[in-house]
Amino acid sequence: MKTFKKLAALILAAACTFSLVGCGSASNDAVGDIKKAGKLTMVCNAEFAPFESKEGDKVVGIDADIAKAIADDLGVELEIQDIDFDACIPSVKSGKADMTASGITVTEDRKKNVDFSDTYFTASQNILVSADSDIVKASDLNGKTVGVQQGTTGDTYCTDSDGTGEVTVKEVKRYNKFTDAVADLAAGRLDAVVLDNYPAKILADKNKDSIKLLPEPFTSEEYAIAVPKGSNLKDEIDKVLKQMQDDGSLDKIISTYITVE
Repeated sequence: MKTFKKLAALILAAACTFSLVGCGSASNDAVGDIKKAGKLTMVCNAEFAPFESKEGDKVVGIDADIAKAIADDLGVELEIQDIDFDACIPSVKSGKADMTASGITVTEDRKKNVDFSDTYFTASQNILVSADSDIVKASDLNGKTVGVQQGTTGDTYCTDSDGTGEVTVKEVKRYNKFTDAVADLAAGRLDAVVLDNYPAKILADKNKDSIKLLPEPFTSEEYAIAVPKGSNLKDEIDKVLKQMQDDGSLDKIISTYITVE
């Protein structure tokens, strides 16, 4: 009896290996599954204006508008879930979400866990310091205490010195929200905060008396949308992004939220 059970288990395992559907394996036909469900699920961290932020219970911003265009093209409803940033990639990898768009930078490390769409925005990491700080460039962060949002490329660059090769900070303090890091900076508990340029500018404008934005970028990077490995949703997203670039609607969305001075 035990021998028969072992043989049956081996046959079942082999069947699962050669099948992309069933036996607990996820289907790579994500587009078909989404259309059947009638819903596209996106996760993000809605603390990242102008890409995503909250207006009441609704998530709004550049990424939300792009996601809506993708959902419309698929003919389904869009559901956006607000979660911690460092949970976004794991949620997509595990299949809990169809995609994540949250100002996510394409990195080789992240490519090991998810597939990325074509890029849709070029950004940079920038440095916020107190209004009276003597820090004027990236190399001045050597030996300083720096705040970052956990799981972001700012966290990676400050921890591993990627991108500049000249920064060795004294201590990296990690926060779930950029706003908490900036509050500690304003209170004198940090020497600097490293974050994406547009949120950095917004926060600097709101706190002009206590903090300032350094003009020199720390790094440059590209944003893209992440989907599960092997998902055919990537092709759909790339198609929509190209359409939006060609017809000018992507530029229109970005200009709605970002004013070029």
